[in-house]
Amino acid sequence: MAAPRKLSMKQRYAALTRDLDWDLSYVDEDKAYPYTSFEGIKIHDWSKWEDPFRLTIDAYMKYQAEKDKRLYAVLDSFAQGQGHLQLTDPSYLNAMKLFLQGVTPLEYQAHRNFAYLARFLNGPGPRFAALCQSQDELRHAQTEIHTLSNYNKYYQGMHSWQHQHDRVWYLSVPKSYFDDAVTAGPFEFLIAIGFSFEYLLTNLLFVPFMSGASFNGDLPTMTFGFSAQSDESRHMTLGLEAIKFMLEQDPDNVPIVQAWIDKWFWRGYRLLALVSQMLDYMLPRKVMSWKEAFELYFEEQMLGGLFPDLAYYGITPPRHVEHAIAEKEVLSHQVYWTLYQFSFAAGFTTTIPSEDAQKWLAEQYPQTFEKLYKPLWGKAAAVVDNGGRYFYQGLPQLCQVCQVPMLFTEPGDPTTICQRHTEFEGERYDFCSDGCQWIFEREPEKYVQAWLPVHQIYQGNCGGPTVPDVLAWYKLQPGDNGEIAGNLEQTAWETWHATSSAEEQAPAPVAGN
Repeated sequence: MAAPRKLSMKQRYAALTRDLDWDLSYVDEDKAYPYTSFEGIKIHDWSKWEDPFRLTIDAYMKYQAEKDKRLYAVLDSFAQGQGHLQLTDPSYLNAMKLFLQGVTPLEYQAHRNFAYLARFLNGPGPRFAALCQSQDELRHAQTEIHTLSNYNKYYQGMHSWQHQHDRVWYLSVPKSYFDDAVTAGPFEFLIAIGFSFEYLLTNLLFVPFMSGASFNGDLPTMTFGFSAQSDESRHMTLGLEAIKFMLEQDPDNVPIVQAWIDKWFWRGYRLLALVSQMLDYMLPRKVMSWKEAFELYFEEQMLGGLFPDLAYYGITPPRHVEHAIAEKEVLSHQVYWTLYQFSFAAGFTTTIPSEDAQKWLAEQYPQTFEKLYKPLWGKAAAVVDNGGRYFYQGLPQLCQVCQVPMLFTEPGDPTTICQRHTEFEGERYDFCSDGCQWIFEREPEKYVQAWLPVHQIYQGNCGGPTVPDVLAWYKLQPGDNGEIAGNLEQTAWETWHATSSAEEQAPAPVAGN
């Protein structure tokens, strides 16, 4: 009897993925896969799907286990060596709080919905790709929690992040993005997450921000970030493959895909508003400005690289992209100034940029910072010098779609707040931009249901009518936010440094005692 022939890697992959599929005989395909037809996308041949993962389950698990082993070795070493004392400044922790509260729950939502796609996509190729990404996203959520849990032992503001994600006003921005995506159909979800979130957001978050973690002495976050980035490259490939697969299956798919690209580009870009201020303001030691990151990862790589390739299929650059490009000079300043004014109701602290930081911002934004934003920080500093703290008296109006406070300015005029509105069924709805208004007017029935935190507070649905009532409902504790000019992170930082110094200077214990 001849010895069994050993399969090549490609053959083994095919045998363990596509060859395990079968034709349904006991139930109609429409009943087995009911969600891939109502969006209008026409698929004629699921076998034409090109698999971006090309991993068997055993190989996939082996690679991920190796990465986890290296990551947890770094986490253990960091914890045992009191690595949190090596951070450049305690203010850096505010960026980590925002990351934990805003990003980690999204990873888990992505895990759940890709698991749903792994069941309800018709073809074995996309089902397997969705299964792998589902496991990736669950791993990311777990490793982010473990990475940041060490800081929670020493500093405030990292507790109750899951509870806060569903309630806190600024966290409704990322939450509404994913709520929008997971309530769409499966093909639109692939565009929303695989294209917009993975291509647009991930590069602008993970690459410069994780480099910033390294610059600021945060070894665990840097290690996690680059461990996750190898997965994100596959996720970006999955998003691009989903677009190309739909476009190649039928010409009628092109206008549908184009509308989704237009929508999810703008939704992803508005979500990036939080990332922009993290790069420019929350990192004590800067690695690159938001403007530099946007020009490199969006303008050069996406507009200059991806969209010329998609032009072959009839896809054009996203609607309203010119407004995003124009905002790169002002976006981060407008967002951080707003967070500074409302940080009494946030889970992190905000401070006036130091003189060195303002000098750096003036160099990065020579056309706007000194003229428009440095005077604002001068006024805020004068209030602090007189023993106060500048806060906005009231609650901000929110955009009905992106749920960001109405802080953005008119295209080409950074001195005038942009405000658009539409009437639907006798009610007025307000928007921060032409992009958000356009999105609403395509699907008004969906966005009238938005859970807007400010509206809910005024309706008495957030713990009570006063700010302390709302903060208690958020589970924010004294010192978590910027209610006072100083903050407890600095106090905790000094305490732990003093404790470490005292331990180093203490005499060695006598044997037998």
